[in-house]
Amino acid sequence: MTHHSSQVSADLLWEIVRNQNSYLVKRASSGGVRFSRDPLNLTNVHSRKYAGFVNDKAVGVVPAEGDKGGVTLITKKTKHPQRPGSSVNKVSFGGNKTTRKTYKGIVSSTAKSGYRSDLRAEAVARASAIRLSQTPKKDAPEKKLRGAKAKKAAAEKNE
Repeated sequence: MTHHSSQVSADLLWEIVRNQNSYLVKRASSGGVRFSRDPLNLTNVHSRKYAGFVNDKAVGVVPAEGDKGGVTLITKKTKHPQRPGSSVNKVSFGGNKTTRKTYKGIVSSTAKSGYRSDLRAEAVARASAIRLSQTPKKDAPEKKLRGAKAKKAAAEKNE
């Protein structure tokens, strides 16, 4: 994550790095949309509210490593912002857990640790989207014939 001193406010840091940083992705199409690759950004929208590398208390949800799926909750420790290597806490929720238990775990771990309550809904939505992307997709059913084609197929079947 980013190193920043306790003497520099998060607002000042955001004003300095908001136009150019390693997480920023600018797209010329769609009116110049800006996205973020920050692992602590829950919505991938480049804004001060969701920028995890700037905020003291940030929450991120990423897919868990491995074959079984699941999600990993990343929370930023506020005690030692000067230690980027150990400033992150990771908790994994396996794919074998039910989704309700996963969501409950994410909400309770962020609520008990005093993290921002305005990010809880986004964290659960991100976990839900990740879990949905990990489920195997079903094949589309065959299209049923309608009208004259159905009558013709039924007549051929009866003959």
